[in-house]
Formats: sequence, C-alpha cells, structure tokens
Amino acid sequence: MWLPEDRWWAMALMEAESGLCGDCGHPLAESTHADNEYAYDASISKCHGCLAGARRVATFQEDGGKTEGLKVSVFRRES
Repeated sequence: MWLPEDRWWAMALMEAESGLCGDCGHPLAESTHADNEYAYDASISKCHGCLAGARRVATFQEDGGKTEGLKVSVFRRES
C-alpha cells in the first residue's frame, strides 16, 4: 500500500526521469542541443553475463527457435 508521501516521491522520480535519455541517462535538454554534438565521449565495456545471454539466444535461433516473447535469465555458474 502506498502512502501519500510514497506517491509524491514516485511522481517526483517520474518527473526527474522524464527529462533524461532512456539510453545514456544524460539530460535531453543538454544532450540533444546542437552545440553539444562533440561534448560527450563514451567508453566500451563488455558484460560477460550479457555476452552469455546473447550467445545462448544465438544458439537458440540457430536451432530454429523463435525469439518472440523470449526472456533470458543469466546466472553465474557455481565454481
């Protein structure tokens, strides 16, 4: 059950997040402004958990599996 204060905080979070890019998380007012075309940089990292999931999906597709509605659960192998 949500108290009035809980609802207020949830609405405040929605308001704050509405101005952010859903991919990079930067403020859209800044990140979409033409003057900032070269103001950002990026780094690349590889998540080995996501890689395992992508490999599993690729194998599933190669075996003829359909991906519509497919959910992938990634778990760490026990040592």
